[in-house]
Amino acid sequence: MKKLIISIILGAAVIALCFCIYDSIMQPINFQKKADWRYEQTKKSLMNIRDAQVAYKSIHGKYTNNFDTLQNFVKEGSLKVIKAIGTIPDSLYDKYTRKVAEMKAIELGIVKRDTIEIACYDSLCKDKYNLDSLRYVPLTGGKIFQLDTAHVETASKIVVPLFEAKAHNDVYLLGLDRQEIVNKTDEAEKNGKYPGLKVGSLTEINNNAGNWE
Repeated sequence: MKKLIISIILGAAVIALCFCIYDSIMQPINFQKKADWRYEQTKKSLMNIRDAQVAYKSIHGKYTNNFDTLQNFVKEGSLKVIKAIGTIPDSLYDKYTRKVAEMKAIELGIVKRDTIEIACYDSLCKDKYNLDSLRYVPLTGGKIFQLDTAHVETASKIVVPLFEAKAHNDVYLLGLDRQEIVNKTDEAEKNGKYPGLKVGSLTEINNNAGNWE
């Protein structure tokens, strides 16, 4: 009986040890799967914000740091689009590059350009996403992206408007394994990188690139 009890205890200990080993192996794997999903959803949202900001600047000449302003612009605003009327003949393409052929066609009156207005909403977010969710970091229960604007002056004294939208690891990975988030943040900071996802920059002209690009 004593040996049986000892065997049962040892068996239970082995099972518990195996479970702990399995859990320690699977924990970072499971975290990464969930983190990758959050990463993709957050990246899409930041790209939507970038599209809206670029459209806003094309009309107003600057970016905005206010989500209400940005959303109202997309809902109610319009964009100016240059539309080509006419067809460029192959004979021009045979002689010139595409850009030069277009210019020649316009000079000859074969092609005309007309400026039309289209609704921002139709251009930017129809069938893509819910505009009301633009400010919210996905899967975080209502956390909001940080949105800021700035200006820099180039060497030729040109003032360039900038914007930045971002979500720290602590925000877009909210609810996942805390230690894994800390590890991910520490690694980014050691490499001199922003510990999270962002588009644009407040300090340099980077064509509104995302830090994943």
